Amino acid sequence: MPVSENGTAQEVAAARVLVGSASDFREGDRKLVQVAGRTVGVFRVEGRFYAYENTCLHQGGPVCEGRYFPKMTAVVTGDGRVLGEKYDESEPHLVCPWHGWEFDLRTGEFCGDRSKKLRSYTVETEGDEVYVA
Repeated sequence: MPVSENGTAQEVAAARVLVGSASDFREGDRKLVQVAGRTVGVFRVEGRFYAYENTCLHQGGPVCEGRYFPKMTAVVTGDGRVLGEKYDESEPHLVCPWHGWEFDLRTGEFCGDRSKKLRSYTVETEGDEVYVA
């Protein structure tokens, strides 16, 4: 059993939380759970599960309660004129409801500076059950 830097194996095991059944999560669903005293958002995107602490890097807003949708990109002509915008389905974004900071939902990276990331949690599935550790 893995042991955290500051915890015992029992403390690590106690921090594993049942989120629910995978079959209850439709594509695009999210659920907020408490893990070791922190609120964590668990998302199902493209058939995979992702979990992040519900704290925006900007000013601590409830980032996991924000909207998420495909990345918005500009449609630009060869001479630099912007014709409009379109969705880029290859990169789902999570947008903090407080100030609009955008994060790549699959990596937790802040889109304005990829070196900054949301705190992520491990998601484990056993049979049809989903856990966050």
